[in-house]
Amino acid sequence: MSDDFLQICHERGFFHQCTDEVALKALLGKSPVTAYIGFDCTAPSLHVGGLLQIMMLRWFQKCGHKPIVLMGGGTTKVGDPTGKEESRKLLSDADIQANMDGIKKVFAKFITFGNGKTDAMMVNNDDWLKGINYIEFLRDYGKHFSVNRMLSMDSVKQRLEREQHLTFLEFNYMILQAYDFVKLNELYGCRLQMGGSDQWGNIVNGVELNRKFHNLQTEDDDYLVTEDGKSLVIESYQGLFGLTSPLITTASGAKMGKTVAGAVWLDAEMLSPYDYWQFWRNTEDGDVERFLKLFTELPLDEIAQIVAGNINDAKKRLATEATTLLHGKAAAEEAAETARKIFEEGGVGDAMPEFTVARTELEAGIPAFKLLHLVELVTSGKEGRRAVQSKSARINDTVIEAEDQPITLADLTTDGYIKLSLGKKKHLLVRTT
Repeated sequence: MSDDFLQICHERGFFHQCTDEVALKALLGKSPVTAYIGFDCTAPSLHVGGLLQIMMLRWFQKCGHKPIVLMGGGTTKVGDPTGKEESRKLLSDADIQANMDGIKKVFAKFITFGNGKTDAMMVNNDDWLKGINYIEFLRDYGKHFSVNRMLSMDSVKQRLEREQHLTFLEFNYMILQAYDFVKLNELYGCRLQMGGSDQWGNIVNGVELNRKFHNLQTEDDDYLVTEDGKSLVIESYQGLFGLTSPLITTASGAKMGKTVAGAVWLDAEMLSPYDYWQFWRNTEDGDVERFLKLFTELPLDEIAQIVAGNINDAKKRLATEATTLLHGKAAAEEAAETARKIFEEGGVGDAMPEFTVARTELEAGIPAFKLLHLVELVTSGKEGRRAVQSKSARINDTVIEAEDQPITLADLTTDGYIKLSLGKKKHLLVRTT
């Protein structure tokens, strides 16, 4: 057992708020503690925006404790309103199950599952939410929630202030999330809920619901002890705990995990290891040290040495280490070598993304701007025209001179591909069927 987890959270940038850090630190030093983070099943995979939470679970386990991955099979049917300007699209049971199956694959790459004392568990909250008797649930749990306080939660308040639609279904989300903590405590002895800072209010609700439901008394029976302008701090109830991490944005203020091309998925079928490597390679200079601390396991002194050197070498190291954690060492090294061949030698690497075009289409000839759109290097034909006009589009490393320049079978290299490039960082191979 170790209380190093909180120290790691502070040193590497995972720590934001804790309901009672002193008591939690003491608990972590006594025996293995069980903690959970919830993940709703709104897409077929998680993206980089959820990687911080996965890394917290990984470090938690490495420090001798037991992580629970809570899959939101039930809460996904409701939709978390936190940070959303409109209601989520309601998914069918089949869609939720398909998304859950896709998400599960990611976690096994970061944490160890099994039956051991510190082995991780994966639990689905639909197991207890689907059987709820509405009247009984309201009598047993609803009485512990103040509507006045619920209306003051940021996730609700912001929608109301902007006069944006908030359904009663979504309004119930915070109650269900709090109930999850009660069930995980009852079933598995879970003592800690972790999550992003936007989940602070929901996490505090879970701690408090446990106290009230089990009729546990604090010293002064007043759990809202301190208000510091940003958060509510629980100082007296030491049974269960909440811990949040900061929301990660890039140095330029962009949301982590979102790019012009879309989400940076953690599933190799949705985003290739090469493209994943490139995402990290393109990290802004001001983020490199922070991301090395958060998204790799390199020792802090080694990170200091890396960032003290050449910044581009540091970005490559970040890309390789982060890709190794998700896709394995071989895929990371292949991606790094492909990038080296492309950018340093102007060649082609084995990991470069590929796109297949029907041979009959190339026989007829495809206008350059249309091909750029077809292979998804640009998002529209209009953008494809602009790329050609700006001389940023190339075929087989030669600038494309005209928007309507036909790309045909004659452009295939002796190795049977056409190399298309957009700018310095986007490259792919076009092959025929």
